[in-house]
Amino acid sequence: MFDWDDLRVFLAVARTRKIAPAARALGIDATTIARRLARLEKALGPELFEVGAGERTLTAHGQALLSHAESIESAALAAMEEATGREHHLNGQVRLSVAEGFGTWVLAPGLADFARRHPAIRLDLITASGFLNPSKREADMAVMLARPQRGRLSVRRMGDYRLHLYAAPHYLAEAGVPEGTADLRDHVLIGYVPEFIFSPELDYLDEVEAGLEASLRATSINMQHRMIAEGAGIGVLPDFIAGGDPSLVPVMAGEVEIMRSFWLVTHGDLKKLPRIAAVALWLQERIETLKSAAEVDQTTGNRL
Repeated sequence: MFDWDDLRVFLAVARTRKIAPAARALGIDATTIARRLARLEKALGPELFEVGAGERTLTAHGQALLSHAESIESAALAAMEEATGREHHLNGQVRLSVAEGFGTWVLAPGLADFARRHPAIRLDLITASGFLNPSKREADMAVMLARPQRGRLSVRRMGDYRLHLYAAPHYLAEAGVPEGTADLRDHVLIGYVPEFIFSPELDYLDEVEAGLEASLRATSINMQHRMIAEGAGIGVLPDFIAGGDPSLVPVMAGEVEIMRSFWLVTHGDLKKLPRIAAVALWLQERIETLKSAAEVDQTTGNRL
């Protein structure tokens, strides 16, 4: 048998992935945290964490325990609310993997509101190249551009969004306005670095016209946006980035339109946790904000 309070220590380390921040969160010194983790592992048998690169990563046994420990935590909080009549603030860490453009232009404007509503949830937004995989517990949740085909995951389509070609008016005044997609070969095109496209859904130019290649390339959509706005050339941008930018105009909007989707992906063991549900609800609210801004025709299937 183990000390039930050691599960609280285990949860804190699993969520922060380090001893020191877990100790600060619990108000316990780091030595005590390490001793209680060792005591829990001795009581249960198998190791719960692997240590590497300065972080503690859950083993398969640790992941199995995490699901049960969080269920116990949720039940304890619910019992406390029922007994005291006071609502308990949602707490804990949520690691959310998103594309840079979505994180910058859709989520960041709403983070102050999220923090006010859930001050005890620590939300980590990961925008590194490539989506972290919830099925491998690299992240708790991810907003992806394609539906995953494998893994123990909960997957929900949140909505679609449009992309168009954009350019700065002064670029078009100097280089001319293309009348068809074939004319784009005579223009400076801006896009991603092919070797570093982490999702096939980001490979736009070949979809506009077979064989098109960018001569100015960047792995960052924000950098591409800036280059296009400064008059460096023509490029594909999401409407939620470029649509409200007065320094940009759409190019051949009636001829070229690209559609993509946002997919909310959550590890199957986590989807019912209150803090995960709170983040999922907030994400959907951010998507709805985009839909409202775009004056969506709901008959077309949640377009943005």
